[in-house]
Amino acid sequence: MINYVSGILSEIEDNLIIVEAGGIGYGINVPASLIGELPKAGSAVRIYTYFSVKEDSESLYGFINKEDRDMFRQLISVNGVGPKGALAILSVIRPDDLRLAIATGDSKSISRAQGIGAKTAERVILELKNKVGDINAIGAAVLGGKSAGTIAAGKQYGPVSEAMDALIMLGYSRMEAGKALSLVNVNEDMPTEEVLRLALKNIKM
Repeated sequence: MINYVSGILSEIEDNLIIVEAGGIGYGINVPASLIGELPKAGSAVRIYTYFSVKEDSESLYGFINKEDRDMFRQLISVNGVGPKGALAILSVIRPDDLRLAIATGDSKSISRAQGIGAKTAERVILELKNKVGDINAIGAAVLGGKSAGTIAAGKQYGPVSEAMDALIMLGYSRMEAGKALSLVNVNEDMPTEEVLRLALKNIKM
C-alpha cells in the first residue's frame, strides 16, 4: 500500500500530476478541483494516495490531505461508483462542499459530474448520508451544535428550516442554501426573515 508520495512536483496536466521521489516519477490521478491548490512545478509536495489495483491496470489517486482521500474512499464504497466516478465527482465539487451536498440531499450538484446520473447521485446520498459526519464536521454551528447537515437530515428548527425552504424556492441548491445558513449565527428569538436576509448576504459575498 502506498499511503503518500513525498517529492518534487515535476509535471501538472489536466487530471494527472507527476511527483518525482527517489528517482521515480509517480503518475497520480487527481481531481480537477485540486489543480488550483497545487504549488508550481518544481516545488516539494506531499500527496496522500489511494492505490487501485485491477486485473488490467494499477492506478494512483492523489489528494492534498487525508480528509479528502477519506471522502474518495467513501465514494468508491458506493455501489456503482468506482475510482473514475469518484474522481469525476470530486472534479466538479470540492470534498467539503460534497459533504454538505450529501447532508442536504443535493443530488443535482453531484450529478453534474461526468458519467454520474441522477440515480447514482441519489445512491451516493442514500449510502453516505449517515457517514459524512464521521469524516469531517459539516459547516459551522448554526445553533448549539445544529449544523446544516443536522437541519437537512430532518431535525427541523423553525426559522432555519423555513429559511432553507425559502432559499430553495428562490432557486438556490440545497448545498448553497445549507452553506449560507451554516454561516448564520442564529439565536432562538431570530425571525425567519432575518435568518433569510443574513443567509442571502452570505450567498452574495
